[in-house]
Amino acid sequence: MELAQGVQFVSFIILAVMMITAALGVVLFSNIVYSAFLLGGVFMSISGLYLLLNADFVATAQVLIYVGAVNVLILFAIMLVNKREDFKALPNVWFRKVATGLVCFGLFALLSRMVLSTSWSIPIVRTTAIESSIVLIGKHFFTDFLLPFELASVFLLMAMVGAIILARRDILPDEVQTNIYKTPAFSLPERPRELVSSAKESSSQKD
Repeated sequence: MELAQGVQFVSFIILAVMMITAALGVVLFSNIVYSAFLLGGVFMSISGLYLLLNADFVATAQVLIYVGAVNVLILFAIMLVNKREDFKALPNVWFRKVATGLVCFGLFALLSRMVLSTSWSIPIVRTTAIESSIVLIGKHFFTDFLLPFELASVFLLMAMVGAIILARRDILPDEVQTNIYKTPAFSLPERPRELVSSAKESSSQKD
């Protein structure tokens, strides 16, 4: 086994263990915030697996879209809502748990048989250096698919502006009260006439 193949094999084992552990944490943790963070770990592990397959563009898109957008959106939704609800006990919960366990075990057995029965040996072929997929996709974006690429960017910009407008919470009063008396600055408020008249009467009585 060559050194590069050994490094790839060890990296695959580490990424696979990380992905399986994080996925189990997403399902088993009772705190939904911890589950959302571990979901980001699952996405990062999948991105690493894409890098081992020389799919650099798919790995980058995995990080940008799923980790940087979807997972962050889930975290913001969880932290903004923060709604606590007392869950009621459902009848026949044991039957649902048993059915879920059987389905999961069946899927695990099917995938295990597929992994064991598939020949994963790939013949090593010495070829010339292949151009990066990101460079090829960039060339196609800015030559053959320039118009759809620009239209997609305009649509995304329109969606972002619409989301900002909908998210605004400016409270506008229904009726503007214009008859409210306001004392101008640097002036003393007017004394009530009742107090002025009573003061005059007391002074006249003294006289």
